[in-house]
Amino acid sequence: MTDTEKFLATARQVATDEARALDALAESFDERFAQAARMILAATGRIIISGIGKSGHIGHKIAATLASTGTPAYFVHPAEASHGDLGMLSKGDVVLAISNSGEAPELANLLAFTRRFDIPLIGLSSKPESTLMTQADVQLQIPAMGEACGYGIVPSNSTTLTLAMGDALAIAIMKYRDFRPENFRDFHPGGKLGAQLSRVRDLMHGDTALPLVNKDTPMSEALIEISQKGFGVSGVTDADGTLLGIITDGDLRRHMEGLLQNSAEAVMTKDPTTIAPDALAEEAVAIMNQRKITCLFVVDPAKGHRAEGLLHIHDCLRAGLG
Repeated sequence: MTDTEKFLATARQVATDEARALDALAESFDERFAQAARMILAATGRIIISGIGKSGHIGHKIAATLASTGTPAYFVHPAEASHGDLGMLSKGDVVLAISNSGEAPELANLLAFTRRFDIPLIGLSSKPESTLMTQADVQLQIPAMGEACGYGIVPSNSTTLTLAMGDALAIAIMKYRDFRPENFRDFHPGGKLGAQLSRVRDLMHGDTALPLVNKDTPMSEALIEISQKGFGVSGVTDADGTLLGIITDGDLRRHMEGLLQNSAEAVMTKDPTTIAPDALAEEAVAIMNQRKITCLFVVDPAKGHRAEGLLHIHDCLRAGLG
């Protein structure tokens, strides 16, 4: 067997072992999971996650996932907790302590503190008879599947299961709270994810930047509006401000003969494609790509089909979309 074959065989074995462990976890969920979710939902304070070593690394991620999905949470290192950080805990908090063995000595002071001050404790471990699990108010048990290394010394199956348990808990609570993409964006305003969750109203041009002319406006004036606003288009409205159509460069070419003798209404394309201000910007990009256009007028149907803004493909590209 070549080196490549050995590497690939090990990789497949690890992935298979961890997938089998996840299947076992999926079958193991019971009322204790629901109890943990209800305990977190009932918290009036924050969710404190703690663990040492690889459990600590996973704990950081669980805390971040909870926090980003609407459940205030943070990670407390158990060693630092013993040197003053226990003061970060208070009534109303819930502690989620993680230890695969359930016997991590670094957690001892944290566990004692929760018992002394009656702070709800959720234990996450593979050992139901461990100190952690017997002390906990709610026990989240992951299957004891060994580790993918085959020697039981490299946290792999156990960390994968712990991470999956944390993700399941965070997402179950998120869905119970009806936490939606627009809420999610509040906690992710930057980066690719923030761009994907941007609303049209976040990127559109409005007010004085919006190119609009009345339907009776002579094309000589409409051309000035198109040129000054710089988008290459203009919306056409009636006296009430309702968007009737749009003038594009294609319309100008089609009406080149006698263009300046026409009104905006005579040249415009009627009933243009529009989008609502609360739609996701990604939806707008998909529409522009599909219809091979570069901009969309933003119209709120609840406000009488009045033009509120203009979204250009360049705005989306600058935001990281497209």
